Amino acid sequence: MQNLVEKAEVLVEALPYMRRFLGKTIVIKYGGHAMTDDSVRASFAVDIVLLKHIGLRPVVVHGGGPQIGATLKRLGKESTFVEGLRVTDDETMDVVEMVLGGKVNREIVESIQRAGGRSVGLTGSDGALLRVRKKTVNGQDIGRVGEVTDVDPSVITSVSESGFIPVVAPIGVDGSGTTYNVNADEAAGELAAALDSEKLMLLTDVQGVLDSNGQLLSQLTVEETLKHITEGTITEGMIPKVGCCMNALKGGVSSAHIVDGRVLHAVLLEIFTDDAGVGTVFVP
Repeated sequence: MQNLVEKAEVLVEALPYMRRFLGKTIVIKYGGHAMTDDSVRASFAVDIVLLKHIGLRPVVVHGGGPQIGATLKRLGKESTFVEGLRVTDDETMDVVEMVLGGKVNREIVESIQRAGGRSVGLTGSDGALLRVRKKTVNGQDIGRVGEVTDVDPSVITSVSESGFIPVVAPIGVDGSGTTYNVNADEAAGELAAALDSEKLMLLTDVQGVLDSNGQLLSQLTVEETLKHITEGTITEGMIPKVGCCMNALKGGVSSAHIVDGRVLHAVLLEIFTDDAGVGTVFVP
């Protein structure tokens, strides 16, 4: 009987959040361990389907760097990176489109549908969803890597309003129709702003942002975040993710989260519990 009461209490705890977020869009960047561990992958799909069934509008943007790297290796092609960005020549771009748009995207769609949802796979080039321009790093040409200049979210809105869960591969297109490889965090952040999302969530392989003592910072304002960057608490690979969250807030997103994607049902825990959640939330 006690277990039944505890289950009921969990639902009661979630009720105010369900009311608050009814009809709201939540953009979730899916990547890292959450994509490779079978149990975490299954729990993620269930989380997304549950969000849809209780009246939220989840949008999934996924990465796939390790899968791209593995495919290139099998083809005998070495991966080269400049400041964390994959140098993408035409041959590599063919692999990027094949792996992201074909393999990874389809696997996520199928996982969501096995969990009882209805899902549609897209790339950022569909409907010119993600308009980009060629990106350079300190003047260095890194090939077909794009930075987002404009977002047309109409295809996402149409898919979502039709009852489907959109799953987006981070491939953008320029004005001439050339496709580009886009950083998945950047794509998710830009899409969240364009959709007037309630939340942006980045699933990662870390707890969130840690202080100088290694303790999780469960909430940060923009001002506090900038202070931590200046003081060197936020460094290296976390800086681009934090920057993505800051840009999303600037674009009108209510809150942005860096979430520990290794935790089962991390998405639900971050949204629907009274506790601090399983990551760091950034607020204006």
